[in-house]
Amino acid sequence: MLTKEQILGANDLVKESVGVPEWGGEVWVRGMTGSARSQYEESIYDANHKGIKLFNIHAKLAAAAICDESGKLLFSQHEIEQLGQKSACALDRIAEVALRLSRLRAEDVDDLRGN
Repeated sequence: MLTKEQILGANDLVKESVGVPEWGGEVWVRGMTGSARSQYEESIYDANHKGIKLFNIHAKLAAAAICDESGKLLFSQHEIEQLGQKSACALDRIAEVALRLSRLRAEDVDDLRGN
């Protein structure tokens, strides 16, 4: 059985190189931590948790997932608006990978719910 030290010391954040032709190269995209995923989810729901706020949703996801080679995030929450001004195609490409790596796709959520 794993010890607490082994669990906390595990390097469990997967990352993947994603080509972004609109930007002329590649970026690292990593899966979110549990806390980052919760923060992202909280940021996209309206006050009553009955609907999703779509404004800058891909930029929020990209900011939570684009990282350097060591896994350190490149963008802060304060840079989401600037990131939202970038190509929708580029942000969508990054969002697709971030959703998969963080198990946030619709089919992943259904699996977690047991559907």
